[in-house]
Amino acid sequence: MTLKEQITEDMKNAMRARDSERLGTIRLLLAAAKQKEVDERVVLDDAAMVAIIDKLIKQRKDSVAAFTQADRMDLADKESAEIVVLQAYLPQRLSAEELSAAVLAIVAEIGAELGRAVGTGDMGKVMGTVKTRLAGKADMGQVSGAVKAALSR
Repeated sequence: MTLKEQITEDMKNAMRARDSERLGTIRLLLAAAKQKEVDERVVLDDAAMVAIIDKLIKQRKDSVAAFTQADRMDLADKESAEIVVLQAYLPQRLSAEELSAAVLAIVAEIGAELGRAVGTGDMGKVMGTVKTRLAGKADMGQVSGAVKAALSR
């Protein structure tokens, strides 16, 4: 069963259980997926669905920060609940040690120059490769930090 099919089944189960919060979040996710399919005229695979989920989670985290700053805890709590629902569809994330090891392996494979100032062309080459290999397995903010740390050795 694909990730999209699993999400659709969960939507049906949320309807049956009359879980309106979960149902609303799942519908939002499926609407974002459908929009991408229509815009690009493609059928989304699991990797593309994970990318959409990551994007929605990032949006929710930004909203939580803004609502917290504006002292709107009711809205921040709603967004946090949506994050929990969305995170259930993400694959198991890499730990910090696993991420660091994977980045070091990619740096060695590419032959990126170590010890230079971060921000050179090597950072872009490494990030491009890391993004394709670790898509959905790690938060890209953490990946960027791990790449900078690996290149600054």
